Amino acid sequence: MQQLTAETFDQNARAALRDPVLHGALRNLADNFVGRRKNAIASVDDWEGLREKARAIKEETLLHLDEYLLKFVESAENAGAKIHWARDGKEACQIVIDLVKQSDAKMVVKAKSMAGEEIHLNEALEKAGIEPVETDLGEWIIQLAGETPSHIVVPAIHKTKEQIADIFVEKVGIEKTDNVDVLTKTTRRILRERFAEAEVGISGVNFGVAETGTILILENEGNIRLTTSLTKTHIAIMGIEKVIPKFADLDVFLKLLPRSGTGQRLTAYQSLITGTKKNADDAGPEEVHIVLMDNGRSRMLSHPVTRQSLACIRCGACLNACPVYQQVGGHAYGSVYPGPIGAVITPQLIGISKAKQLPYASSLCGACKEVCPVKIDIPELLLHLRAEITDGTAGGSPDNPERKRRFAESLAFKMYGKAWSGQFSYGLGIKAARLMQKLIVRDGKIGKASGLIAKLLPPLGAWTAWRDAPAVAPRSFREMWKDGSIAEARTK
Repeated sequence: MQQLTAETFDQNARAALRDPVLHGALRNLADNFVGRRKNAIASVDDWEGLREKARAIKEETLLHLDEYLLKFVESAENAGAKIHWARDGKEACQIVIDLVKQSDAKMVVKAKSMAGEEIHLNEALEKAGIEPVETDLGEWIIQLAGETPSHIVVPAIHKTKEQIADIFVEKVGIEKTDNVDVLTKTTRRILRERFAEAEVGISGVNFGVAETGTILILENEGNIRLTTSLTKTHIAIMGIEKVIPKFADLDVFLKLLPRSGTGQRLTAYQSLITGTKKNADDAGPEEVHIVLMDNGRSRMLSHPVTRQSLACIRCGACLNACPVYQQVGGHAYGSVYPGPIGAVITPQLIGISKAKQLPYASSLCGACKEVCPVKIDIPELLLHLRAEITDGTAGGSPDNPERKRRFAESLAFKMYGKAWSGQFSYGLGIKAARLMQKLIVRDGKIGKASGLIAKLLPPLGAWTAWRDAPAVAPRSFREMWKDGSIAEARTK
């Protein structure tokens, strides 16, 4: 499959809209996860209170992130873990490659990691002569298919049983079957052999606790636990925003994340890892390396609006609720982070010039904000990024650190404000608009404006290219009030 990019979202989305198989898979996603989430949160006495607590914890952490990171490093190192700092994805990949080579390993087993996908770790490992083996079922399927994840939580949600069976026939060599048990047992047999062979395991991190230096990794399959306990060396890639202050804070997030993501009260496995094993007979790795990765996060942290992007706990609830994602799926976004949260994170990570279509991939209905367990105001973020794109400045992104409104736009708004702030000029403007609109009004509305009119009034042409504009009413409220039409209408 050709890897899509964020620069071509419009084309990607149009192609996805013509894919009936994809639509069927996405309907199943919405039907299953939305209903399960609703039932799961009903089991919590004070769901809104939990969301408020989570939001407060994240805000406190992000406002003092430097302090909590240093505390986390101190606690983790005291427990025996080794900390590595990575400024960007390239540096993070190189750190991992060097650690793997130090272990003389030619193959590594990998647990599902959004951070690893973000920095294209598999590709970097392969170029270095190291074989990465994904051990999450969904991740392994898309690795065999040569694709990228289409969902934060369920990476292969876009695949049908028949498509998965075809992949297994081609890549694994089994006989054609769409029996889920057979496919699962085949996966288990193959991956168990790889677990036994591997010297190095790589994972992501859901939360890092500053108080104790503990990292928490959530899963449902058990593959992460095998990845982190059977291998001699465990490498965990952790975005710097994953840190939280106290161990007790996990109680809040362990109630929120599973319910929001998969509709579970609790994930099947919660792996809490604090440093290396203390005794030779204990389970766990002999070495634990934690790669603390920035990769644009400090830049997002610097602005009060974009800062809230870093509160995301990667539950995927906003994807499941989003009407745009439900129609085009994840690959259309051309990013490891699809859906509403991807539309705000991706432009900040790779630069608005490369992802300027994504902030417009939303109807601004607010469904994403309603379901976000940490109350990220995604519509506000989308509007903020749209403003930066319109200004042509991309403040807070790699493209341009400063914001400056374009002169022509500033002048236009000043003229507009002056003209419409006075009673006489306002009334004159309405009368002029009522007269001019006769050229383009059809059936009481302004349809697509094109040709000379669109050139003379670019905003009108841009607006009506995709939607109708309301026509100016034949008579104003003031006119109707003066001649008594309003009072007459009220008596009828």
